[in-house]
Amino acid sequence: MSDILRKEEIEQFILNGFVRIDNAFPREIAEAAVAILWNDLPCDRSKPSTWTEPVIRLGMYSQQPFFDAVNNPKLHLVFNQLIGTDRWLPCGSVGTFPVRFPSDKEPNDTGKHVDASFPGKDPSIEWRINVKSKGRALLMLILYSDVSEADAPTIIYKGSHIDVAKLLHPEGENGLSFMELAGKLDTLPQRDKVTATGKAGTIYLCHPFLVHSAQAHRGKTPKFMAQPPLLLRNELTISDSEIGYAPVEEAIRMALTDE
Repeated sequence: MSDILRKEEIEQFILNGFVRIDNAFPREIAEAAVAILWNDLPCDRSKPSTWTEPVIRLGMYSQQPFFDAVNNPKLHLVFNQLIGTDRWLPCGSVGTFPVRFPSDKEPNDTGKHVDASFPGKDPSIEWRINVKSKGRALLMLILYSDVSEADAPTIIYKGSHIDVAKLLHPEGENGLSFMELAGKLDTLPQRDKVTATGKAGTIYLCHPFLVHSAQAHRGKTPKFMAQPPLLLRNELTISDSEIGYAPVEEAIRMALTDE
């Protein structure tokens, strides 16, 4: 199978911090996954009057539709293009779901953040992130429902991964905790906002340092999106490589060269 991403798309990933993959998996898989999620929700799919909370979080999901959404030859080839052949671990699950409902209430989880990737001394209360993105190759935003501008699309801060790499660089191997880094994000340069909209079956593959945030749902249909990491088999290399650098590494190197 030939490469999926064009040279221009890889350059976009390095500069902007993300690439959108349309039709990454079939709508039938998305619908099967959403049916499982509705069975676990404490409200009635056919009665919007029962949708009383702006967001309900559901647990880990590894059933076949969720697994199939992120494990197909097309996506695996893209992972190889962005991270390097066999330098990542196939997804066994898609993690937890923040299911977002149309609501006049404001959700309490809309702050800017970068997902952390490795445990601190006490994993129950602290996770961390360092300049080599220990443990995490990508952040994935996986749309299991159609998401329009009204349906609480995740806000992506275009190019913000460059700013975060510069913040993390002086912190060494230990990096920063999730909360420490979150507290610094408002000091970063203003970045253009991109909303993660698309049809069910769309996946946004994001650099692990990309700043993003949730927002309130002003549409009519609940939003189902997973946001799992793609895990690394070994750590990233950002200097002294004898074999060159993958795009996820090139983005970090570009940030540090520009300091």
